[in-house]
Amino acid sequence: MRFVLYNIRYATGVRMHDYLRSSSRNLERITFFLRDLQPDLVGLVEVDHGSYRSRGKNQAQLMADALGHYHSYSVKYKENSLWLNIPVLRRQGNAFLARDRIRNERFHFFDYGMKRLVMEMELDHVVVYLVHLALGSRARHQQLGALYKLVKGSRKPYIVAGDFNALWGEREIDLFLAATGLRSANSQSLPTYPSNNPTRHLDFILCSSRVNIRDFSIPRVPYSDHLPLVLDFDINVRREKRKKSRRHDKSDRALQELREV
Repeated sequence: MRFVLYNIRYATGVRMHDYLRSSSRNLERITFFLRDLQPDLVGLVEVDHGSYRSRGKNQAQLMADALGHYHSYSVKYKENSLWLNIPVLRRQGNAFLARDRIRNERFHFFDYGMKRLVMEMELDHVVVYLVHLALGSRARHQQLGALYKLVKGSRKPYIVAGDFNALWGEREIDLFLAATGLRSANSQSLPTYPSNNPTRHLDFILCSSRVNIRDFSIPRVPYSDHLPLVLDFDINVRREKRKKSRRHDKSDRALQELREV
């Protein structure tokens, strides 16, 4: 299975002065890039759900339609947040694109920070959590504590992915990794930001023990200020031991008696 994590910066490109401009052309470039990767699941951070930048259209839906995927999205601010009163900001959020139909999705919100959304998607054998953590270190650490409480209850293998804004790199999330037993798919701690000259490791794909990492890469593409992360993985599915029914026991005894005749 292939999972792509990408902070697309609302498809506005790399330059700061393009942040409020139309995103149509660059969104098309990102979509073609993703189509070439042929992902099963995409976690998108910083998606425009319908501001003037995207001409009132949901970027997640546009990309899903072009890829032949299903999509799920949400704004990243909690209900009744003051940020929802600002025209552009209230259209900003995160999204999943999935090859298979989305059946189980949940939206959680932290109690701290400006960006509070945690998207949870449950597939047949794995659960994926998508986050965009706070810029402020204090709020970010509180969010990590709440995220630990959320994911530790997962009964399935799980992946936690997103823009962690970990300005100190992996050292900042060492306690989170130790508490959850997660491991980073980016074992070499390769930087992901800024895309034109990456020096900081801000974006993470973290995997539980039963997620088998087959391949990992960070393509050097110029469509956002972040680089995308590509993970190929499969799941180590446990085989449940099934108890024989009395009927099966009786059948086994009959076969044994037949052999002895």
